[in-house]
Amino acid sequence: MSKAAKCPICGQPSTPDYRPFCSRRCADVDLGRWFGGNYRIPGEPVQETDGEKPEINDET
Repeated sequence: MSKAAKCPICGQPSTPDYRPFCSRRCADVDLGRWFGGNYRIPGEPVQETDGEKPEINDET
């Protein structure tokens, strides 16, 4: 018999509908952390050249 995985936000047992989270609330908290830039992958800093801003391609 295996234990249910714990929610990475609050530590409660996860539910199949929101796995790996326990609820929509915890899933939304995690998404907010991604949008807020709280989760980052370390790497070399990006250098801007001649004061230019990086291009953003909004065409879909």
